[in-house]
Amino acid sequence: MTTILNIISSPRGEASISNKLSNAIIDKLLERDPSLIVKVKDLTKSPFPHLEESHLNAFFTPVEKHTEIDKIAIKHSDEAIKELMNADIIVLGAPMYNFGIPSTLKAWIDHIARAGITFKYTPDGPQGLVKGKKIYLAVATGGIYSSGQSIPYDFVVPYLKTFLGFIGITDISVIRAEGLAIPDIQEQALKNAIDNMII
Repeated sequence: MTTILNIISSPRGEASISNKLSNAIIDKLLERDPSLIVKVKDLTKSPFPHLEESHLNAFFTPVEKHTEIDKIAIKHSDEAIKELMNADIIVLGAPMYNFGIPSTLKAWIDHIARAGITFKYTPDGPQGLVKGKKIYLAVATGGIYSSGQSIPYDFVVPYLKTFLGFIGITDISVIRAEGLAIPDIQEQALKNAIDNMII
């Protein structure tokens, strides 16, 4: 069975545009294939801890040498990586906060970035180990960052595409709801994004 992993990073619940856009993407995918299984990872309800010394110690200690403290510290990371590896399609909601991603999403990224598991270093450079995934980025922004003078201020899409490519996910579609804070644009921003998205 093909599985969709829906990653939520906005704390705004039903009011969140990135959540609404993610749901629209999933609805379109289900229209095409009703047999898809959808699993939800809400990072705002079960937030990942920001990395501390205990997490890093566990990451860099061989599994056979893990103490009970290491096993507890690495639990979030292991579970997140397992969910990611088990998914075929990822729908990642990413609202822009102060030109970047929410800290909840950054914490999740920090827990799935594991040398030797999701990527490895080789003599020819780093190599991603997360293969065969399709990802849709559901990006919501108050301004317009895909074109015009604000392009340099977009640290959401370039960052996510760079990181995802680093761990091996290169089949990436970006769907944007833009201008959510701009009069005369905001009311139609979500509808325009849904109407024009290509799935």
